[in-house]
Amino acid sequence: MATERADQRREAGQRTRDSLLAATVELLAQRGQEGVTLREITDHAGANVSAVSYHFGSLKTLCDSAIEHALEQYLDAQINAVASLDTTSGIEDLAAAFTRPMMRALMAGGSDLAVMRTVARVGIDPPDGWGRLTAKFQQSRRDVAGRLSANLPGVGEQELEFRIRCAAGLLNWLALAPIGAELAAEPPEQIERWLVSVLAGAFRGSPPR
Repeated sequence: MATERADQRREAGQRTRDSLLAATVELLAQRGQEGVTLREITDHAGANVSAVSYHFGSLKTLCDSAIEHALEQYLDAQINAVASLDTTSGIEDLAAAFTRPMMRALMAGGSDLAVMRTVARVGIDPPDGWGRLTAKFQQSRRDVAGRLSANLPGVGEQELEFRIRCAAGLLNWLALAPIGAELAAEPPEQIERWLVSVLAGAFRGSPPR
């Protein structure tokens, strides 16, 4: 019985922690770190202020944890999408995989889009917590670069890296700019066609002269 009660307390604590993270991601996506208060987060999560102290220690640690959580979700989705490609996949296939998390977020809206917006907002000023995810950043870029190199054998490593970072920056901008909301109103097949076309162009670049 004591073990069962302990398990129930742990599960309740995990639910509270997850609710605080989800609420923080959503509010950060709307206003950024400077516009979020502890009271807003706890009200949104249906939790009390002491829960933040218990699970995270401070508002800053909670915000950093939420940002890191959002980024990890994004990277995992992108890595898995690229990994699903086979050896016959072309640049358009790679562009579709690379942009798939963004396409899904635009189509779904809500918390999915909040994750994308949170990642995009902090991309220009990464928090300390991102250091833990360096390996995933490197894996994502390495996987994409490997696919691009197979399709663009004449393009050097440095230029491939530049194209990948430009493509990622374009997706971040799209998550925050008004055009992202306009695009979200389009049919799914239209979203995919437009996004894949633009990303494929960024990856392919112009032919060497």
